[in-house]
Amino acid sequence: MSTKYQTIHAILSKASVGIAGVGGLGSNAAVALARSGVGRLVIVDDDVVEKNNLNRQYYFLHQVGISKVDALQENIRLVNPTIKVDIHNARLEQGSMDVFFHDVDVIIEALDNAETKAQFVEEILLKLPDVSLVAASGVAGYGHCERIELHRIGKLSMLYDGQAKSSDEDVLLGPRVGVLANWEADLVLEILLGGYHDH
Repeated sequence: MSTKYQTIHAILSKASVGIAGVGGLGSNAAVALARSGVGRLVIVDDDVVEKNNLNRQYYFLHQVGISKVDALQENIRLVNPTIKVDIHNARLEQGSMDVFFHDVDVIIEALDNAETKAQFVEEILLKLPDVSLVAASGVAGYGHCERIELHRIGKLSMLYDGQAKSSDEDVLLGPRVGVLANWEADLVLEILLGGYHDH
């Protein structure tokens, strides 16, 4: 194991990341972070695994009907059993969307509903101004990944494709969802490793 890897692993193993929503974006980002060695994940979702999720979310057929947070915790343990995974099978309610994330270093917004996404981003930036937030929009469809842009405003990093249709108007497929989920995870690593410049 190289010295560089050991240094990065030491930093990431002490880090904690919150993930709001563990559908296509959140489940894939969580597993990417677990593979990278992030020490603690706090995952929040109130949904259950459905068969039609399996084309893009990090779940398996035998997990259909299980709560997503329980299923994802199981899958992360298979990838990296040293990761601490705090699960909350709960709905994020307007006015208290910050409650699960007060002791994390970075938060990933990975919610489905556009209105809920906007409310979450607004609340986190207002109530947790010192915590970095990574968000994404424009996940539906396939191809045209060159249109995805990264916008940074203060503590917010937003991945956005302004030309993408909504998920109600277009399909959700694994490759494009995976691109955005892994980009979100990579931005988290960039934030967590910001003080380490040997790369």
